[in-house]
Amino acid sequence: MHLYCYQQQHVASAATLIAPLKYLPAPHLISDLMTMAGFYRENDQLCVDGLRLDAIADQFGTPLYVYSAAAITANYHAMTAVFSGKNRRIHYAMKANSNLAVLRLMQNLGAGVDIVSMGEFARAIAAGFAPEQMVFSGVGKTPDELRAAISAKIGQINAESQAEIDTIIALAKASGEQPAVALRINPDIQAGGHAKISTGSSDTKFGIPGHLARDIYIHMAESGVIRPAGLAVHIGSQIMDCTGFIAAWQYMRQCADDLVNDGYSVPCLDLGGGIGVDYMTGQTADLLAFGDAVNQVFGQSDYHLAIEPGRSMVAEAGCLITQVINVKTNEDKRFVVVDGAMNDLIRPTLYEAHHRIEPLAVHPSHDLPADIVGPVCETGDYLGLGRDLPALAANDLLAVMSAGAYGAVMRSNYNTRPMAAEVMVIDGTAHRISKPQQVSDLLAMDIIPASLDTI
Repeated sequence: MHLYCYQQQHVASAATLIAPLKYLPAPHLISDLMTMAGFYRENDQLCVDGLRLDAIADQFGTPLYVYSAAAITANYHAMTAVFSGKNRRIHYAMKANSNLAVLRLMQNLGAGVDIVSMGEFARAIAAGFAPEQMVFSGVGKTPDELRAAISAKIGQINAESQAEIDTIIALAKASGEQPAVALRINPDIQAGGHAKISTGSSDTKFGIPGHLARDIYIHMAESGVIRPAGLAVHIGSQIMDCTGFIAAWQYMRQCADDLVNDGYSVPCLDLGGGIGVDYMTGQTADLLAFGDAVNQVFGQSDYHLAIEPGRSMVAEAGCLITQVINVKTNEDKRFVVVDGAMNDLIRPTLYEAHHRIEPLAVHPSHDLPADIVGPVCETGDYLGLGRDLPALAANDLLAVMSAGAYGAVMRSNYNTRPMAAEVMVIDGTAHRISKPQQVSDLLAMDIIPASLDTI
């Protein structure tokens, strides 16, 4: 079992991650030059930012998402340390975690936001972002969404097809507005940790094929109603080295340079997101190498640069606490049945994702393999398979780590199960940041037509 914590160094400009240990030392043993932020063990108890997780679970119930505001802050500062400058912008990819409290924290830290729907636009506005701080991405924007985005004067729309460009032109002419539009190109580069999150190859739905990008950009620039914002690229998620990034960025820069040399304005290059997290260890991809890669490709160029990190900002800053219902054995297999399920955290089922699973209290017994499964009526309802865990009993608590990204945001009410609630620890106090659902809330969403009773 491995635990981790984030450390913000005051003597350097980047946050670093302590190498995973079986149990981390108590906070007071850490150098005074650093500030603890995140999850650690103290007196054999799993804690976050000065609070015991079992006390948080007692107060708010389970299953429960717990986030560390300090860890998110440290992650953001680490990113700004390697990607900063007056012509560089960070837009948080809110699809990773769109809770309003997380968004407000990002807004307070100085980030912009990357949205992929007008529902996310409404969330971003509610959290305090201005439309001009937003990038609107996504391959399937509807005419109504584009009309609303143009009317709101969103800072940048990333268009992904000739058809979308034509729709924007028609809407702009009808409204009299001049939206800022960037063209997302597809460099046909395979990258990403899983086929379902790889977006940069030609066989995916994303972006415009590179050989068509030039002509479409010129068509957009000469429309008379679009302000060309530049080019964008995003090749996938869970990228742990910079090889794919460098290849995609070099491709995009060549496209941009060719357009500039022909007299067209390409003010911004949007480098996308995709910086990975190693879910086995809790370590984020090397941000210093990422910063070096940016400088290698773009050097002293005049392009404004933007990035859209999501997972790397929030994944390791959150966990899902779940309580053991019972333990059962079939033949030689041990099942730990918990109250958290695939409707609370679908990543293991959807992506075969690995999340570290830790008992909140250290047990003296030897670790033995177990499947951690939920109550949902699906064989695929599991949080972890074949994990080495101590002897557990009903009411014991477990923490599913690295759950701050694509966890709560992908919850569902499958099996008419209320969603897991969320809390955030801010300055040593746990705050509820989403309302607990009741079954009555779910039933109230349905309508039985009166005509059914006449059948």
